[in-house]
Amino acid sequence: RGVFSAAMEAGGGLEAEQVMSEVHLGCPPRFPGLYLSRFTFSSRPLEPPGGDDGERSSGRELVTSTSSSCGSPDAVAVAVDDDGDLVLDRRRRIGDRRRRSEDLVLTVQRGVTSSLRSVGLQVWKAAMLLTDFVLHKSFTSSEFDGVTAMEIGAGTGLVGLAHARVARRIFITDRGTDILDNCLANVRLNSSMLKFDEAKVLVRELDWKLSWPPPVGTRDASDPSSIYLWSASEIKEAEQATLLFAADVIYSDDLTDLFFDTVRQLMSSGAKKVMYLTLEKRYNFSLDELGVVANGYKHFRSFFTVLDGCGGQDNATLKPGLVGEQIDLAMVPQYIREYDRGKDLEMWKLMYWPD
Repeated sequence: RGVFSAAMEAGGGLEAEQVMSEVHLGCPPRFPGLYLSRFTFSSRPLEPPGGDDGERSSGRELVTSTSSSCGSPDAVAVAVDDDGDLVLDRRRRIGDRRRRSEDLVLTVQRGVTSSLRSVGLQVWKAAMLLTDFVLHKSFTSSEFDGVTAMEIGAGTGLVGLAHARVARRIFITDRGTDILDNCLANVRLNSSMLKFDEAKVLVRELDWKLSWPPPVGTRDASDPSSIYLWSASEIKEAEQATLLFAADVIYSDDLTDLFFDTVRQLMSSGAKKVMYLTLEKRYNFSLDELGVVANGYKHFRSFFTVLDGCGGQDNATLKPGLVGEQIDLAMVPQYIREYDRGKDLEMWKLMYWPD
């Protein structure tokens, strides 16, 4: 974590510096290609460890691939446990098979390690937490059903894919052709299994340095990356989105500035919006503080007014801008087993308070 934070702040050596998410799923480090990881979950959240069904809720299948192409004939599928050990068929009970028939499988193509500029190719714990939240909403209410939404800084698109099951339209956004290509591959991998129409999931480039709205472009057959450009009608549709998602986008103060510039402009345009944001505090030794601090966290908190414990404030005391309410993670059941939440994950609900 310290190397990650320090390198991001220094801004140098971003291509040479390699980082690895804690959500490695038993994969060997320094694997040169991309993996397909399959997360199996059901509408029943995981029971506490040690329960009678402790083995059943989230079987895991790992598919290795030596390139970014999907469905490689050389791919090998194996089931592994949390330590990366093989799971034998004898562990699957009859009752497990009955429950598994009701399970859903979310497949994510992602890197094992990456340069700092390409961290979006990996799966991070904050994205797993936000995916749990989206799944919980889709299983227990209709609040997210039939809405237009956008995932900002989507990385692998994990959160947007989970919402695609119930959304009217979901924009999955990030920057860089390698990351966007991977997002699009993940959309195609999951549309059949999660039963959503690919046409309602749009992968688009959103560069925070350019802020909102993004430039309008036209498709060019000679330029494959042009498929990620926005049309004028898509920008108008995105401004009518009522739901925004962002996971693990707080790395450095400069990026946080750019992120919130984009968010403020987007949330102040079109329909009233709510953003759900998850982050993991990353710690490093600070010479200024002469101690270990969560890099960029204080700066992140400066961008919005925090609502009181009752979820509100006197309207007369609210300044124009963003207001936030922290969500108790005990209220978000865990559906996906493959990560440990620990104590450094947070989730926030952000809203825009106009002039």
